[in-house]
Amino acid sequence: MLWRHVALVALGGAIGSASRYLLAGAVHHVAPSTFPYGTFVVNVMGCLAFGLLAGVSEERALVLPPVRVFLLVGILGGFTTFSSFTYETFSLMRDGQAGAAFANAAGQVLAGFAALWAGYVLTRIG
Repeated sequence: MLWRHVALVALGGAIGSASRYLLAGAVHHVAPSTFPYGTFVVNVMGCLAFGLLAGVSEERALVLPPVRVFLLVGILGGFTTFSSFTYETFSLMRDGQAGAAFANAAGQVLAGFAALWAGYVLTRIG
């Protein structure tokens, strides 16, 4: 079962990554280059799709676990991990864990920025 899920994630990830590339590229062709509109649109669309699919699968139990793995982890994970981050933060808030939600959101943004900065600086050393 694990390898079947891994295969579903890999296939979905390929579809999601290609979709992200195409959508972001299309947005970049029509939007000004003064702001990362392509990434912005991809992240918002990914969050909307994740919310719709998560809501249907949790509230109505219409989505079987392998299909959920393919769609949420595979396709949407390849499309944008921002949707997973947002859903996990939303779940903490929904479950009454506002402090943990804030720590997750602020921590990932700040730690991610710091890690990117550190990696960039390391390439400039010596």
